[in-house]
Amino acid sequence: MSQPTLTPPSFEQHPTGFGIGSAQPRISWRFTAPEGTAANWQQTAYDVQVARGNNSTDTYRVDSSESVLVPWPSQPLQSRETATVRVRSHGGSGDNTAPTEWSAWSTVECALLSRDDWGARAITSHVKQNEGPLRPVRFRKTFSLPKAPVQRARLYITSLGVFQAYINGVPVGDHCMAPGWTSYHNRLNYEVFDVASLLKDGQENTIAVEVSEGWYATRLGFHGGRRFIYGDEFGLFAQLEIDPGQGDQSPVVIATDSSWKSHQSAIIRSEIYNGEVYDAREEQDGWKDSTLATPWEPVREIALPEAQLVAPNAPPVRVTQVVDPVEIIRTPSSKVVIDFGQNLVGRVRIHSVKKPAGHSIVLQHAEVLENKELGTRPLRIAKAQDEIISAGQEIRDWAPSFTFHGFRYVQVDGWDPEDTESPLTLQSLVAEVMHTDLKRSGWFNCSHEMVNKLHQNAIWSMRGNFLSVPTDCPQRDERMGWTGDLQIFAPSASFLYNTGGMLSDWLQDLSAEQLAHPKAIPPLVVPNVIAESFWPTFPQAVWDDISIILPWTLYQSYGDASILRRQYPSMTAYLERGVQRGPDRLWDDTLFQLGDWLDPTAPPDQPGNSRTDGTLVADAYLVYITGILADISSILGESADASRYKADHRTLKSRFQTKYISPTGLLVGDTQTALSLAIVFDLHDDPQQAAAAGDRLARLVRISKFQVSTGFAGTPVVTHALTKAGHHQLAYRMLQESNCPSWMYPIRMGATTVWERWDSMLPDGSINPGEMTSFNHYALGSIINWLHKTVAGVSPLEPGWRQILVQPLPGGTITSAEAIYETAYGRLESRWEVKDGDQFRLELVVPPNSTAKVVLPGGKDEKVVGSGRYTFEKTFDSQAGWPPKAQVPPVFEPEDTFA
Repeated sequence: MSQPTLTPPSFEQHPTGFGIGSAQPRISWRFTAPEGTAANWQQTAYDVQVARGNNSTDTYRVDSSESVLVPWPSQPLQSRETATVRVRSHGGSGDNTAPTEWSAWSTVECALLSRDDWGARAITSHVKQNEGPLRPVRFRKTFSLPKAPVQRARLYITSLGVFQAYINGVPVGDHCMAPGWTSYHNRLNYEVFDVASLLKDGQENTIAVEVSEGWYATRLGFHGGRRFIYGDEFGLFAQLEIDPGQGDQSPVVIATDSSWKSHQSAIIRSEIYNGEVYDAREEQDGWKDSTLATPWEPVREIALPEAQLVAPNAPPVRVTQVVDPVEIIRTPSSKVVIDFGQNLVGRVRIHSVKKPAGHSIVLQHAEVLENKELGTRPLRIAKAQDEIISAGQEIRDWAPSFTFHGFRYVQVDGWDPEDTESPLTLQSLVAEVMHTDLKRSGWFNCSHEMVNKLHQNAIWSMRGNFLSVPTDCPQRDERMGWTGDLQIFAPSASFLYNTGGMLSDWLQDLSAEQLAHPKAIPPLVVPNVIAESFWPTFPQAVWDDISIILPWTLYQSYGDASILRRQYPSMTAYLERGVQRGPDRLWDDTLFQLGDWLDPTAPPDQPGNSRTDGTLVADAYLVYITGILADISSILGESADASRYKADHRTLKSRFQTKYISPTGLLVGDTQTALSLAIVFDLHDDPQQAAAAGDRLARLVRISKFQVSTGFAGTPVVTHALTKAGHHQLAYRMLQESNCPSWMYPIRMGATTVWERWDSMLPDGSINPGEMTSFNHYALGSIINWLHKTVAGVSPLEPGWRQILVQPLPGGTITSAEAIYETAYGRLESRWEVKDGDQFRLELVVPPNSTAKVVLPGGKDEKVVGSGRYTFEKTFDSQAGWPPKAQVPPVFEPEDTFA
């Protein structure tokens, strides 16, 4: 039997292991196996070798089947310390075990673990700006190095705002909008860069940093928002540590202090919502290196916030893709508009342009056209425009430095395709896609191209809205981390990308801000920038429930119980103090609930006016999260809490049934959302009652002519509820409906991302009149979790995907589907097809050290298999019950309109 190959080990949920903020980073490795080998392979033990700076290599043998997040075996690392690690597994099938080859070495390097490791002082410009927006400022320091090759150099850097650093004129790293957005009063990220290759020994060197207000001091929030939420001036905090490589020479430390110099930037302003203005006439050649001739001003030292300095686990924001324009449009009003063919988030980069001194070029961004003109009304009061002002010389390779936009279309003013000297062409500029550079982990494909497009649109919406924090929309005067949106999309997100580091970090901001509230109420947005005067803090089910549901979702995806342990005070505080209860200990029904937000029947100006009672939704969620917390308490060994929450769950469930469920199983709130929540959350005790609720849900789906009748609370669960109740063909029929409201309607209208509203664009091509209308909003794309779990048929059977459930259920007009998922153990592949109407064939690859429970369509054929490649076949009529018919009066019976 051949052995699998081990990947180089990884550490924690960190993307690289470089600059990690843990002294004892847990270790993981994955397995790869050539096709047809390593059948039924299970690990029985592993070896870890750790090589440290004293040239010693220690080997540790552990008898364990675990290969994910195993404990650090050596002495704790110190700040700045580097170690190299490799692993080897022992395993096989049954008693036939043997060691694998050693993996390649991985390097792990600690960041600065204590505030005492920092000798830097926070600095800002000499003159305080009294009003916003704040003009960006440039800082620099020139220093000399001895004549000796630089052995090691690290730049530890953060800012109150966002920064870009340079050493000797070369950009440091490829990060954008660094260090990202956190709850700055509580946690401040810093970045670590290896800069040894940028330094020049025996010569003068220059470190230069440009800082803009970013999220720290800019205007944030809707209805005008607020400026200076965290502070009214930005700052720089940096420490460059250089080891000259000679035994008799001390390290060189260049830290920010009063010896640095500063100057205002050639960027006149740069804001998240309004965009950036760059004036080339203000540029100073040589400011990034030692050739600058102009004297600069002194700096001023300021106090750094008492926040925790954090080396994040989340990857940085980067440019991950370049998109070429597809068309130059001349609008009816003679405006010039560039179409990039894809709604995306990022910025425009101009390759080259030359205009007379003082000439202005303005780039106005928007997601859609309306009446063949740029559709800017959904932006509300966000300008979303960038401007460059010429100095009379060619401007090459320009892009805004400290902002981002959500757009497909860009109106270009001041640069015409018919210019004789420097015409605008499709080769003049590109769009750069920006988002947190998460590693892709999951793929889906099927035989239905519009369903594939829906899935692709959800991916684009996730990419655009996972920019430093998970936001609700990337284009208008909002772009905030709404908790409800993420709560319902997180299972989909964690299949598509490895979100473990990013969302775990974000949860720390949530709990810090939540536990600072006297009643432990989680904020609606994290970081919280909503003024109390606009939206007073009061608890909200679905949104606040993320404090329990998201840690549980991450645990299901990655099997990391440490997230549960860390978030446990947040979870218990919310359930015990945050929830506002009535006499029956369900929710106080006098409290307003957002509930099934954006129900498609809600008027454009009343998105919370749902068919489903908000308190019913809240109560259903309360029963659900109480059961989750009982399970979490048990996992963490909190036996007293586990017993109490289990009893509370039983009591609340009984009271929910008394309050809302009739003796037949139907719900007082006779809506698709109410029934779906009851089915998916197991709120019935009697199977016959649950079946009656499922049948009633099926009837309502038929009455609605398969059009979506749910908002935020119902949309993630309605297809799951139909499937669970035995009506999977109705779920397929809903999926394929093309009339509005439906998932296919936006695609029929040309959407390339998921919309905020089912009808963000009306059938006549006009924009929905509601003030809140976004064309890039992942929440309603939560349907793709059903595509992964039911259509492709893969989901974790136990937390972390070590035991996998493979249970595809064909239906509709889809004749084949596949899913690939990079589990923590290796690559899972599942592909099925139906030929000749009833010949079902499944091909499955299970990674080593894993097992899969395979349930073939029809539900009677189950088999548990170990790692390896398998083929399963059976007769299954995927067209039984297709197409289902709507339930309407015969004279009004519509023709089928499914896609």
